[in-house]
Amino acid sequence: MEAAAEMRQPFLKEWRKRVNLTDSVNAVRGVGVKKAALLARLGVRTVYDLLTFYPRAYEDQSRITCIMELAAGTRATVQGVIQQVVERQTRRRGFTVLTALVGDGTGYAQAVWFNQRFLKGKLRAGQRILLTGKVDYAYGGGGQMAFSPVTSFALLGSQEDATAHLGILPVYAATEGLTQKQLRQMTADVLAHAGEALMETLPEQIRAEYHLIGRAAAFRQIHFPKDTEELAAARRRLAFEELYLIQCGLLVLKKQTAEHEEGIAHRANGALIARVRDALPFALTEDQEKVWAEISRDMEAPLPMRRLVQGDVGSGKTAIALLALVKTVESGCQGALMAPTEILARQHYDGLRELLTPLGIRVGFLSGRLTKKEHTEVLSALAAHEIDIIIGTHALIQEGVAFDSLGLVVTDEQHRFGVAQRSALEKKSGVVPDVLVMTATPIPRTMTLTVYGDLDVSRIEHLPPGRQPIRTFLRDETARAKIYAFVRREIERGRQAYVVCPLIEANEESDLPSAEEVYAELSRGSFCGIRCGLVHGRLKAADKEAVMRGFYAGEIKLLVATTVIEVGVNVPNATVLVVEHAERFGLAQLHQLRGRVGRGSDASYCILIAGRQVAGAERLRVIEETSDGFRLAEEDLRLRGPGQFFGAMQHGLGDLKIADVLADMDLLLLARRAALATVDDPAALDFVRPALLQQYREQFEHIREV
Repeated sequence: MEAAAEMRQPFLKEWRKRVNLTDSVNAVRGVGVKKAALLARLGVRTVYDLLTFYPRAYEDQSRITCIMELAAGTRATVQGVIQQVVERQTRRRGFTVLTALVGDGTGYAQAVWFNQRFLKGKLRAGQRILLTGKVDYAYGGGGQMAFSPVTSFALLGSQEDATAHLGILPVYAATEGLTQKQLRQMTADVLAHAGEALMETLPEQIRAEYHLIGRAAAFRQIHFPKDTEELAAARRRLAFEELYLIQCGLLVLKKQTAEHEEGIAHRANGALIARVRDALPFALTEDQEKVWAEISRDMEAPLPMRRLVQGDVGSGKTAIALLALVKTVESGCQGALMAPTEILARQHYDGLRELLTPLGIRVGFLSGRLTKKEHTEVLSALAAHEIDIIIGTHALIQEGVAFDSLGLVVTDEQHRFGVAQRSALEKKSGVVPDVLVMTATPIPRTMTLTVYGDLDVSRIEHLPPGRQPIRTFLRDETARAKIYAFVRREIERGRQAYVVCPLIEANEESDLPSAEEVYAELSRGSFCGIRCGLVHGRLKAADKEAVMRGFYAGEIKLLVATTVIEVGVNVPNATVLVVEHAERFGLAQLHQLRGRVGRGSDASYCILIAGRQVAGAERLRVIEETSDGFRLAEEDLRLRGPGQFFGAMQHGLGDLKIADVLADMDLLLLARRAALATVDDPAALDFVRPALLQQYREQFEHIREV
């Protein structure tokens, strides 16, 4: 079966050529410019990328099934003799169907190949064949079974034993122009020639303690396992390694901060903090007081603070960040707050300036939209300590930005930045500043270790009292006209509204209405005469900012958008959010979107429109029942798996290639325990460091020798 026996035992070949894992994929036999370009489309650019391009599934060819026992809808392997071969043209020009009738003494089945005319000369009546494919009923075959299509086959000699071809074959996520056979052969070739390049990355003590197979064996068995036991052992080893190395990197960062970096011991809370607290239009909640006490304790310690504050939309994270920034100013330092979008940064700036300027605290603003003169003036004032608190976007980490005495860095919506970007801002100071990161994205407790292993975590679990709950409704498409009539009435009462769509523009692969189509339909129909706006990720930054400013100012009454508004502005006058085809979104994402409304004193509504008879739409019922973002995040993780969560949350850590933080939670806890032991053992850490920096150099390049 495509030389399967040879592939399954690649180390029995003679090593003709050694390859290094860092070599370009062109070093692999048979990979030229064209194939390298196709592999690049799959994210495979180096030999290591190819080895870690793990199978998405496996084809079990470990047992032969009698034709009389075949069942429709299953996959099976049969051994038989070809009775006849027929080729026919279809109505589609140039498209052929090749069929072979195969018998094994218990019955007959059709083998079907589409558009593979070259096989006609290879397949002849009387030949023995071993074939695998999906079983179904043959078209017009009177109940006869068919392999349609055949996914792999081997022609056998008259006396050849078929068992040499049996086993488990990998199935990869291929792209047009690359076949499964080619991907298998490339991978087998690398395994045959990698040699010492597949050196061990885990200390021997850890392999023994956690019963893990060797690395070279794991790579061989994950691609070409002899049985399910080999496959399970390989996957466990490689998933453990992936989680363990990430944990080692995060824990070394944390240890480095605690033991080797000189921080700022801020003063105890004084008169300025008291004046700011008096100026706040509300008293801190019990949750906020607890988190503020943790931050104050961290900031007053001589070690640099590294703390994450998680809290739902409207839970009061900004008030905590404000107090922390004032605390660093009271200690004679400067503070910086970095937001992911200009409009959100501007909103923070407006709020802080209004509150703090009367208290003598100088607040500045920096973004890419400033004129050259304004930009130069802000940089000069920062360097001269004529600005106490600077609010800005990514412009804060650009070259040329310098502080006189940076004491605290606050990043809003941490997952939009990542470890490396945060580190760039920290390096703007002569001493290591304290770092406070905030996110309104609910992160399940089960994922916090993986995502924020280098940070201490605080949670604001409850909303301040008196905040009106957002009334949430799940409706199907038949209610759309009534829904938009209600939205129009709200706008005519002086309110504003959002409509969120899953797509930016129409495409052939989806029949969903796009944001552009919905905008055109609503602005000309239900909302004719009302100023509408459209915002999505493909707009130029200046155009997007202009639309958002118009909505923020109340000039635009209805904003049609994609999820770019997920991290948006505070518009207290917006009271309705409508989500088209809500079944296309995760629960946590819908909860984030819901947080765009309910920011004022008026009753607010979130209306989810799901497609009729859409499988899975019922899972949205839970968002009608609860406003607890953490509960929704846990439920979303359970229902949808960790892919989207991890992809969004751990920005800057790279994708997990084989581990699954939901299914592998027990393994993650073991990997973290092993990593904790490793960072306290200099010899073990030295052993691990090369693999850590090879696989995660971009993320952890600022780890020093410790």
